[in-house]
Amino acid sequence: MPVRVAVDAMGGDHAPGVVVEGVLDALAEAGDRLTVLLVGREDEVRAELDRQGAAESDALRVVDAPQAIAMGESPTVALKAKPQSSIHVGVGAVKNGRADGFASAGNTGAVMAAALFGLGRLPGVLRPALPGYLPTPTGTCVLLDVGANVEVRPEHLVQFAQMGAVFGAAFLGKDDPTVGLVNVGEEPGKGTDTVKAAHATLQALAEKDGFRFVGNVEGRDILQHGADVCVCDGFVGNVVLKLAESVATILPQMVRSEIGRQGLDAEQAGRVGGVLKGMLAPFDYQAFGGVPMLGIDGTVVIGHGGSSARACRQMVLSTAGLVEQNLTARIARALRDPAPEGPS
Repeated sequence: MPVRVAVDAMGGDHAPGVVVEGVLDALAEAGDRLTVLLVGREDEVRAELDRQGAAESDALRVVDAPQAIAMGESPTVALKAKPQSSIHVGVGAVKNGRADGFASAGNTGAVMAAALFGLGRLPGVLRPALPGYLPTPTGTCVLLDVGANVEVRPEHLVQFAQMGAVFGAAFLGKDDPTVGLVNVGEEPGKGTDTVKAAHATLQALAEKDGFRFVGNVEGRDILQHGADVCVCDGFVGNVVLKLAESVATILPQMVRSEIGRQGLDAEQAGRVGGVLKGMLAPFDYQAFGGVPMLGIDGTVVIGHGGSSARACRQMVLSTAGLVEQNLTARIARALRDPAPEGPS
């Protein structure tokens, strides 16, 4: 049976054009394992399908949502004022069983709020979290939380670690990923009271269940793959993620300046540029498409507001993949038993 993904056709800076194009590309790649509900203003979505030479089919259906939440709108205000938005209707499709997952490159706050109130949290989940992806010399590191929770308690960090380990196993293809706690030093006694308390509980969890907690990971070690999954509050995570993203912008500028300073000819500059392009490819968010909300009772993936058709394609495929891997149920199982308390 194909996976059914509801897609916010009105979400993102370039919707609905790039969203429709990305959906069509995803359907072409996935074949009969995927069906899509395109949720948005029906006339606009159908017009875009027609412009791109496509039409509804057994694998592609248009679902009318007469309202759209703009990227700059207040999530709380928009959710109340626009109950028939594409975000509401898309989340509703998951809630009522019409879709297995929802994907949107729209207003992040609105998607998060709609998912939280529409689908609810998994039993025992204190706060949902958002993961991010960071390239390393040996693969990819999952970082969470990257912005959903700027202030946390120790038990939140512990749950982020548990959810991150489950997601890391699914995303990285590792049965038993390592988990580290982002801190200002490697020693257990370093950091804030919150981080120290979380460290103690995670250490106890490792001793009880074989959880692969590797201890504290310093900022300099994150991109060196200090752990498969790095855990922190959303304030730190967002700063780290955006700093890493800036590498793709800053390095080309620095390399161009150095090429000019050294007076390299066109052939030499071309070779350097080729190396640089290869180095920066893993930093391209479009390769991942979006990130799932971990801890929600359903599959919801949030894409970048500036998503291209390529990013939208990957967002849809990623959503289908997480459904196929039964990520939500796996997180629920991981959190079924309470984590042991660390030593006082």
